[in-house]
Amino acid sequence: MLNIAASQLQGWIGDWIWPFFRIAGCLMVAPAFGAGFVPPRVRIVLAGAVAWLVVPLLPPAPDISPFSLPGLLVLAEQVLIGVAVGFVLQLVFDAVGLAGQLLANTMGLSFAFNVDPLRGAATAAIGQFYVVLMVLTFLVLDGHLAVIQLLVDGFRTMPVGGGGFGADTLLRVVASGSLLFSGALSIALPGLTALMVANIGFGLISRAAPTLNIFAVGFPVTIVFGLVVLQIGLPGVQQGFTAMLQQVFAVAAALQAP
Repeated sequence: MLNIAASQLQGWIGDWIWPFFRIAGCLMVAPAFGAGFVPPRVRIVLAGAVAWLVVPLLPPAPDISPFSLPGLLVLAEQVLIGVAVGFVLQLVFDAVGLAGQLLANTMGLSFAFNVDPLRGAATAAIGQFYVVLMVLTFLVLDGHLAVIQLLVDGFRTMPVGGGGFGADTLLRVVASGSLLFSGALSIALPGLTALMVANIGFGLISRAAPTLNIFAVGFPVTIVFGLVVLQIGLPGVQQGFTAMLQQVFAVAAALQAP
């Protein structure tokens, strides 16, 4: 007859439950995994499967009961670490969506809103197009595997119960919010510059021919010109997205550094 002591069962649960909550916290908000069309049950099952695979590769868990007050504090810390890492990674896609909205506002398509399947909210069509395209690029570049690798490496640099997630780490998470605006501006700046030149040209035309209805002529021309700019600038958007992706992965790795 197999006899399992309560201390052994508690140790097995502790070895698995803390990595599970860190991984689950990240997958709930991480790009691709945390999309609105991915059911929460699928994320939980995926987090459990990843935790079950990586637990044998991790450093030994602290000798703390998961059901005690110190154990609950460690559990809350793991959730915070996972959510912080997922939040930083998600900033790249938010920056791409914001860049698309800036371009849509400039080219006169700010009224073209649609339901974003990734977040379940209304988003400008150009921003939604950019986000969907960058999600496909993220998957092609094996970004989903890089996220899992980042989490596994984080258990070595910031082990469970190490107490490394403090005020300094929270300040890093807050400071990483600047990537949202700087990244959006760097992606949208070439298109915004081209559209600004077009608007300046329409301004000169209206001064040279005051009787011309510039709104009736300029509005469709601006939209067509903006679509041409979007098509020409897609390789630059992907390059900017790749550069931002490398930057946020470095920031996310620094969050789990000792």
